[in-house]
Amino acid sequence: MKRLVLISIILVLHLATYGQVDTSRLSLVFAGDIMGHDEQITGAWDDSLRDYNYEPTFRYVRPFIEQADIAIGNLEVTLAGKPYKGYPQFSSPDALALAARDAGFDVFIQANNHALDRGQAGFRRTLLMLDSLDIIHTGTFSDSSERQLQYPLILEKKGIRIAILNYTYGTNGITIPRPFIINRIDTFQIRQDLNKAGLANPDFVIVTIHWGEEYQRFENRTQQNLAGFMLKHGADAIVGSHPHVIQPVKSYPGTDSSINHMVVYSLGNFVSNQRAQYKDGGILVELKLLKTSGGTRIEDFSFLPSWVQRIDFAGKSTFHVIPVSFYENNTALFRLSDHDRYKIALFAEDTRKHLKNIKENTFFEVSPFQGSDE
Repeated sequence: MKRLVLISIILVLHLATYGQVDTSRLSLVFAGDIMGHDEQITGAWDDSLRDYNYEPTFRYVRPFIEQADIAIGNLEVTLAGKPYKGYPQFSSPDALALAARDAGFDVFIQANNHALDRGQAGFRRTLLMLDSLDIIHTGTFSDSSERQLQYPLILEKKGIRIAILNYTYGTNGITIPRPFIINRIDTFQIRQDLNKAGLANPDFVIVTIHWGEEYQRFENRTQQNLAGFMLKHGADAIVGSHPHVIQPVKSYPGTDSSINHMVVYSLGNFVSNQRAQYKDGGILVELKLLKTSGGTRIEDFSFLPSWVQRIDFAGKSTFHVIPVSFYENNTALFRLSDHDRYKIALFAEDTRKHLKNIKENTFFEVSPFQGSDE
């Protein structure tokens, strides 16, 4: 796993100084909804291992996730134990989180509408399991003391300190039982949290947020207004999830024409069993930060389209996240059916048209695929 410095917000408030660097760069990758539908659970069972194995799901996209200094994903399932179940009350095998970690994910954001799917026991077990797997997570907490100590999430790497905040619009109507905390979208609380993050002297502040309307390809007015509020009160970037389809990416220049702020309204699905047009994939967004004596700014950002291949064989399905550009340069490797070739081409066309003013990532055009064992 990549080495990150996880800093208690309380500890950081008592630091007398924060060392400066002349020039430093940091790359962050954000992935969308990591789902666990019934077909994914059944398909992950490995008879030879007598256990669940999700390594094939991440195999092709792993090199891109691993190369990031910090990779962040929205884990939209609980790890509540058996019985494992998909929609509408998700509980996935622990092997899903383990495989995602081994593929290079460093942080899971947890505030989403499925966080309470399996009640108090499932909520508690999810937190304990992520801790036992040494996976950094935020957005959900066992009690107010834990939130006070650990939130906002402060990470430091390569001399660059970032703050990550995380919120959800709701929990599917389930009341959050005390003493558990799931961060809800509340402008008063968000402003307080952004102020608290500022006291930690971060170089960059990111809000990850579960919002918007499912299956709508454009953000609504509520999202726009909320994004404006958060940018005004200290957020440098906003990354959204929940709609299960890709929504626009927008950047805002600073006074010197450099990128000052950016908003990704929805990353779409990273992996799921949703197969309809627009729902069968998503984007990974890479954000590159540059820190100099003059401050920290967004040096570059780009998107990588990824499509979910589903292979049906012997009564079950297996799922693979395929970076579109990698497929396009290695079509013989995949041996897709005519239907799947049509589907991935349609997804690529839809995504590129939708994000036509945003740069596409070239990682798989210039970097050799290293395979899952590298």
